[in-house]
Amino acid sequence: MFPMMASASRFGFALRVPRESLRNVILGAARQERHASSSESTLKKTELFEFHQQQGGKMVEFAGWSMPVQYKDSHIKSHMHTRNHCSIFDVSHMLQTKIHGKDRVKFIESLIVGDVAELKDNQGTLSLFTNEKGGIQDDLIVTRTDQGYLYVVSNAGCADKDSAHMEARLKEFKAAGHDADMEYLDESLIALQGPSMAQVLQPGLSDDLSKLTFMTSILTPVFGIQGCRVTRCGYTGEDGVEISVPRSGVVALVEKLLTNSEVRLAGLGARDSLRLEAGLCLYGNDIDENTTPVEASLVWTIGKRRRQAKDFPGAEMIVPQIKAKTKTKRVGLVSTGPPVRQHTPILSPEGKIIGEVTSGCPSPCLKQNVAMGYVEAGFSKSGTPLQVEVRKKRVNAVVSKMPFVPTNYYTGQ
Repeated sequence: MFPMMASASRFGFALRVPRESLRNVILGAARQERHASSSESTLKKTELFEFHQQQGGKMVEFAGWSMPVQYKDSHIKSHMHTRNHCSIFDVSHMLQTKIHGKDRVKFIESLIVGDVAELKDNQGTLSLFTNEKGGIQDDLIVTRTDQGYLYVVSNAGCADKDSAHMEARLKEFKAAGHDADMEYLDESLIALQGPSMAQVLQPGLSDDLSKLTFMTSILTPVFGIQGCRVTRCGYTGEDGVEISVPRSGVVALVEKLLTNSEVRLAGLGARDSLRLEAGLCLYGNDIDENTTPVEASLVWTIGKRRRQAKDFPGAEMIVPQIKAKTKTKRVGLVSTGPPVRQHTPILSPEGKIIGEVTSGCPSPCLKQNVAMGYVEAGFSKSGTPLQVEVRKKRVNAVVSKMPFVPTNYYTGQ
């Protein structure tokens, strides 16, 4: 799920969860509504929960949270509205963290593959938590702010794992005499995504949005609501922002944005198909602890200095793979006919199983099926004809470059 620039990276953020949660979304999570479920009381709720219900949101379980999969608009209508106008996504379930202390950069770099030291003030990068075997523990965005702290956003589905991982490392780091501390933020987070985002948001800012380029961030009031952080990033492939906003102000902010006819609410269903068209990975499906950044075609997230120093977890496994190549590689696939879903076998033209689909859906923009998955490296070249096995029938597919739909990140040019 990622833009192809390490210095201006995010894939943008957000929808990344365990496989079973995504399966519910992709296979029609609207059927998983839990309005009357006795288990709903155990689910976490964002500050917008009641607002979602009032707006007709169909709520489903997602990574331990009750989240809207869609609203009154159909999935396809919501998807296309985001591509042509702009939509609001509630991503408050994600983990937001501040890292303080004079050794904060050294601390975060002891956990991830990115070069945070090279970032300018208020610039962010997509990075990866890796383990000693080279596997990806999670993806995250790290922003180097000019307020003396790092702002980190990571996945809801990995929140417990990520926090335990960071806390354990922090204890070791401080015991070695270094200066760093962590602070978890109890803030809401919304994403405003789509080509008309700037015209919608600019009236609510004193800062000039044309100066806020992809993967940069500012602290600013938004439509009079104090204490907001606006970061130009997203998980749809479109121009957009994510706004960290005090919980007490998030409903008022969303209501204000919705007074503009360009803006509609969108849920997890549209978010998933949008990120897949943009070629962006979903943690737990397309990347996990058994996948290395090289296998996942995410070498660009590894800073040049970090590769040379080999000073990140799993470097001894990952760095040699960059030159030696890997046995498998993540690729994009396009096909027609029945939709291609997760776990669909990928076959060579001769019918040999050479891989498996990790994410797939019909593309509302392209009117054909798009998917990504892992294949034997010899079959990874763009344009290679392959087959996928759908409902025990073989369907023709072709390896495709990603993104499937061109991205529109704002770089100021």
